[in-house]
Amino acid sequence: MAFGSTRARIVLAVGAAAMLAAVVVVIGIVPRLIGTPGAPPSSSASATPSPTTAPGTASPTTAAPAPPSSAPPSSPGAAAQSQAQRILASMSIEQRVGQIMMVSSPVTGPDSATLDALRRLHVGNVFLKGRTTAGAAAVAGVVGQLRAEATADATLGVGQFVATDQEGGQVQILRGPGFSSLPSALGQGSMDPSSLRSAAGQWGRELASVGVNVNFAPVLDTVPSAEFAPSNIPIGHYEREYGFTPDDVAAHGIAFAQGMADSGVEATPKHFPGLGRVTANTDTSRDVSDPAMTRSDPYLAPFAGAVKAGVRWLMVSNALYPAIDPGNNAVFSPVVIQGMIRGDLGFRGIVVSDDVCDAAQLSGFLPEHRGSNFLAAGGTMVLCTDQALAPRVWQGIVDRAQSDPAFARTVDGAALAVVEAKADAGLLPH
Repeated sequence: MAFGSTRARIVLAVGAAAMLAAVVVVIGIVPRLIGTPGAPPSSSASATPSPTTAPGTASPTTAAPAPPSSAPPSSPGAAAQSQAQRILASMSIEQRVGQIMMVSSPVTGPDSATLDALRRLHVGNVFLKGRTTAGAAAVAGVVGQLRAEATADATLGVGQFVATDQEGGQVQILRGPGFSSLPSALGQGSMDPSSLRSAAGQWGRELASVGVNVNFAPVLDTVPSAEFAPSNIPIGHYEREYGFTPDDVAAHGIAFAQGMADSGVEATPKHFPGLGRVTANTDTSRDVSDPAMTRSDPYLAPFAGAVKAGVRWLMVSNALYPAIDPGNNAVFSPVVIQGMIRGDLGFRGIVVSDDVCDAAQLSGFLPEHRGSNFLAAGGTMVLCTDQALAPRVWQGIVDRAQSDPAFARTVDGAALAVVEAKADAGLLPH
């Protein structure tokens, strides 16, 4: 990943027949797969949450949270693990909460709200937001500024996961000299997967060279058809889909993830369990729902394939899936996160939320409750792309951890998972 590359690499699995069998076992659908060397690898655990909704909104259903299976992707070994545990033990609850949040920074340079989050709240991860055509040297300078904030925190000195959206087409934050112009995912879907992997490796090296170690891509949502795509506002309208069948989406999305991993950048498949059928965008609309999605849906196959392939990050959608969990948006759903991601798919990596701050879909929930709802449901890292709201999200998690010992253990489990993942990425102090 980042200021030191990840040790795990997504590599080609054995033959096509073995790969098909692997996915059939997981979900009964067959995307192309890749293997990962070593043990495969995000989230938390425990107790009944206090009321978490804004007045007049339904309270998310809670179930027993997942055990601290927020274990890091692949164990960096006993020494690194013990280092992560020692660092975690030295952290205050405020610092632990900081490690399980990711706050946005303008890609042109941190503003006062971002700096406040990094300094006062100890937020340990950053999302580069906006658009730039200034090129690699300028972005590297911004990442250097952000990185200096982590180094300046003498209590921690723990490095940052620095993420961006570098999907391609209309969703490419970093442009200019030093950055390739990426085709849209639909365009990438016309490439041979091996060629796409090679191209994505180059795109990943461009990210790694400026200090970006997490890419919120590939999009693994399946849009049902080319005819429906223009009506699918969040994905198809912008050609963010790799194709119109789960097999095509899996083959090309996983090849993209391979290339990123080859370059030391963590790919983050999104938006589980999928936004390919919806007609509104959770960023700008409320009541976004996919009533057709089920727990055994064929459109889950690309995510199952990516997990089998060894991806170490996964982003969960803000939409509602009433046939899966009628009482909770996916981002707040123990059924989705613990039951499906941890249970059905066997994923043990970082589960990151879609944005909980700017999303219109979550506007009925107080910011103080959004992060804690997500963590209580089993999530690992809270993404807030409105840095001005970050203090409210952070405070809500801190307050609940201080008043609820079971939830405090949930925070500890998520924080340990993040710090262990940072150990694996070479982001812990020496």
